[in-house]
Amino acid sequence: MNVKQFAEELASHAKEVDHLMKRKLPVMVGRMAKDHFQDNFRQGGFVNGGIHQWPITKRQKSGAKSATANYGPLLSKRNHLFSSIKYVPSDYRVVVSNTLLYAPIHNWGGTVNPTVTPKMRKFAWYMYNKAQGNRRSKATPAKGTKKKRKTPKPESQEAKFWKGMALTKKKRLNIKIPQRQFLGESEELNKKIKQRIEDEVLKIINT
Repeated sequence: MNVKQFAEELASHAKEVDHLMKRKLPVMVGRMAKDHFQDNFRQGGFVNGGIHQWPITKRQKSGAKSATANYGPLLSKRNHLFSSIKYVPSDYRVVVSNTLLYAPIHNWGGTVNPTVTPKMRKFAWYMYNKAQGNRRSKATPAKGTKKKRKTPKPESQEAKFWKGMALTKKKRLNIKIPQRQFLGESEELNKKIKQRIEDEVLKIINT
């Protein structure tokens, strides 16, 4: 089929092609984009002309054996950031986004300056104990017995970070967040979308 014949075939299926572009492709492309961006989390980096690995986290550097320490960057037990990638299709277009308040600071990097509150200090102590693997025992020692003192564990880098936040005398913090991009322009995604469009158009022409 030459170019002229292809153009004629395309014109003869104008309604089907328009329906594809208007209704079907926004959903297809949105799903492809969501899958691609969520896969960045699994790979631990942003895929655009190859993979750009994210900086490792302090909890990963700590060498702790807890489940929390083994999660990769931007991953957690609940995976809110991962699961909050959404796509909204409309006529001839689709919008892919992540509406979590802290999504932009992770995607682009930057500095945050939160006010230190009693609630924040309490949370910092909670995170400190979690990083150290400390657990409160509910059992009470029998009368007349002395409770054995445990040798304190060496503090991990993550634990030191949370302890510093809990004990700081500052009224505001200055926390630098490194860029770990997970949304944005991607050569690989664009190629996949282009190929999918071509395949869907050819399906219509060849029917």
